[in-house]
This record gives sequence, structure tokens and C-alpha cells, in this order.
Amino acid sequence: MSVASTGTRGHGVDGVEVRPAVGDDLSGVLSVGHRTWLATYEPLVGPEYVAMGLAKWWTSDVVAASIRKGRTIVAVDGDDVVGVATFGPQDDDFVLWKLYVLPDNHGNGVGSRLLDAVVERAVEGGHSRIVLSHIEGNAGAARFYARHGFTETHRESGGSDMPVSVWMERPLPSAEATGTEDAS
Repeated sequence: MSVASTGTRGHGVDGVEVRPAVGDDLSGVLSVGHRTWLATYEPLVGPEYVAMGLAKWWTSDVVAASIRKGRTIVAVDGDDVVGVATFGPQDDDFVLWKLYVLPDNHGNGVGSRLLDAVVERAVEGGHSRIVLSHIEGNAGAARFYARHGFTETHRESGGSDMPVSVWMERPLPSAEATGTEDAS
């Protein structure tokens, strides 16, 4: 299955384009991160965790490096980045590190399209599963990922004053089964 065949490249009926991020997307990606982290995590775990996470995972250096490595996908509506996904290999796993959509775009398929694009990259890379984590208590994330075939595998304590991470996985079809190896 090629990117074009899944509808993850180009504009959908909602006018949102899902595509690999480029350098010009940096400020939009950072904006999505900062806006969604405040809305999502402050009520769950407080402002200290939000400040720590933004300083660690949502800086220009970190985001620019992910974009340069081809590990960031964006959802763009006109000139505005409205959703972001980052991913990459870790040990034997393919990890979805981030998937965030601006609250005004929830429920219109942007998150699903971003996830589909990430899954496609994992399959193309020959991975047998994709893993991710979300913070315990983030019921919206738990429901979203469960609807998309993920199941909980374990929970991991974040240590003192850190939230518990809920780890999930989704098995993937082989590239041969989906036809991605011979998509040219």
C-alpha cells in the first residue's frame, strides 16, 4: 500500500493535508505541541509536568532534529499545522512518540490520518508491531488507540512526582501482505 493509496498524502474531503514535515513547519509543530500539552496534561498532572515536558520534548532543537531525520508527519489545514506525529525505531520496536491534534480538530479524522501514515511507515520499514505510551488517566488517548487496534501491554512508573505511562501495542501486517514492497 503506498502513501498515496491510503489518502495520507494530498488533501482529504476536510481540506487537511497529511504529509512529511519540512523545515518550514517547525513553528507550527512547536505551536501544536505547546497548545495541546497545556490543554491535555495540565488538568491531569499539573503545570510542573507540562513545563518539564515542553522543555524536554518540544524545543526547537528536538523538533528540528526529528524533522531532519524524516520522523515527523504533519496535518496541515491551509498554512496552519493542526496535527503532528513523530515516530522512530527504538531497539526492535517502532515507536509512536507523539500524536497530537489541536482540540478544534478533534473528531474530524486528523488523528486517524496521522496514525495511518505512521503505521504505513512502520510496515514499509518491515516492523511487526508499533508501540506507544500515554499517561494514565488520559481517557481520550486510551479510547482513541483502542479504537485503532492497540492493546495495553504494561504500565511503567515514572518515578517520584511523575505520571504512570500506559504502554500499548498493535501488531502490523507484513509489507508483503499489504503490497508496500512493490508499490512502484
